[in-house]
Amino acid sequence: MTHTDETPAGVRAEDVPGEGLDARLVVARGAFRLDVALTARPGEVVALLGPNGAGKTTALRALAGLSPLTAGHLRLDGAALDRTPPEARPVGVVFQDYLLFPHLSALDNVAFGPRCQGASRTEARARAAEWLARMGLTDHAGAKPRRLSGGQAQRVALARALATRPRLLLLDEPLAALDARTRLEVRAQLRRHLAEFEAVAVLVTHDPLDAMVLADRLVVVEHGRVVQEGAPADIARRPRTDYIAQLVGLNLYRGQAEGHRVRLEAGPAVATTEELSGPAFVAFPPSAVTLHRDRPAAGSARNLWRCEVAGLETHGDQIRADLTGELALAADLTTVAAAELGLHPGAEVWAAVKAAQTHAYPA
Repeated sequence: MTHTDETPAGVRAEDVPGEGLDARLVVARGAFRLDVALTARPGEVVALLGPNGAGKTTALRALAGLSPLTAGHLRLDGAALDRTPPEARPVGVVFQDYLLFPHLSALDNVAFGPRCQGASRTEARARAAEWLARMGLTDHAGAKPRRLSGGQAQRVALARALATRPRLLLLDEPLAALDARTRLEVRAQLRRHLAEFEAVAVLVTHDPLDAMVLADRLVVVEHGRVVQEGAPADIARRPRTDYIAQLVGLNLYRGQAEGHRVRLEAGPAVATTEELSGPAFVAFPPSAVTLHRDRPAAGSARNLWRCEVAGLETHGDQIRADLTGELALAADLTTVAAAELGLHPGAEVWAAVKAAQTHAYPA
C-alpha cells in the first residue's frame, strides 16, 4: 500500500484512527427494506454478493449518495457523509455500462473529474494521461468511446474514477458487459489496479469468480440483510444458505448432528468424518457424487440414496444431473459416463457419496 500526502511515511492508513469505511445502510423503499452494516479498512476490497433483488445496487447507490438513508450512518475516514451531496463525496464510481461521455475523447473523459475538482485544464489532462498510461491506453487517448472496445472502455471508466483520487471506489458489475475472453484479461488488470489502490473499494457483482478473484472479503446479501461474510475461501468452504451453496457449487443441507451423522431436517442422515453435536450444515460438491443404475454392492461409500433424474444440462465440460428422490442433489459426471448410464429425465439411479468427501460444520 502506498501512503498519501495525508498519511505520514511509515504509518499504515489502517492504523490511523477513523480511516476507512464505517456504515450502516438503512434504506426503506416501499415493501423493501435494506439494512446492511459495512466496514472496510483502507486498501481492502469488499465484494457485495447476492441474488437479483437482494439490495446490492441499493447499497451501492446509498454509498454514492444517490439513494438517501432512511436510518443508519455513513462515515468515511471519520467524516460523516450522510448529508453530503453525491458530487461532494470523495467517491469514484465505475458503472456496468461505463457511462463515458460520447462526445469527449478518452483523455478528456478521464480529465473531467479532476477539472470538476478545480484542477486546471493542463493539470487535469496531465493526470488523465498518466492514468491512461497505467491502463495501457496511451495510444487511444484521442479516441471517442464509440471507437473503443468494451475492455478499453471499461479501463477508461476505471481511470476516470481513479483520477479523482477517491477515498471510496464503487464498482457496479464492472465486468458484466464484457465477452468471456475480454473479461478474463480485464479481470486480471482490474485485480492489479485494485491491489495498488490505497483506499476502500466496494465491488457489487453476482459473479462468484469476479468476487473470489478481486475481493479480500465477501459480504453476502439476501432480502436486504447480510446472511454471511468473511474471506472468500471461508465462505466457499462453509456456505450458510442455499444461494451461497449454489454460487460456490456445493450441495448443502441443514440438520441435527449426532456424532459422525447429520440427520437432515427433511431427508435421510448423511455420514461424515467430522464429529459434531447439535444443529449443523453438511455439504459436498457435485463431483463427489457417483451414480449407478443398479444398487452397488457394499463398498466404501457410506452414503447411498435412491434418486430419479429430474434434468440434465451441460456444465462446463461435464454433464450436471439434477436429482430428486430420497435426497435432492446435483451430480457432475462426464459425457461418456452419462451415455454409458443411459441417463435421461425420469431414469432411476443410485447416488453414492463417501463420508470423507462430505464436510460438516456447526449451523
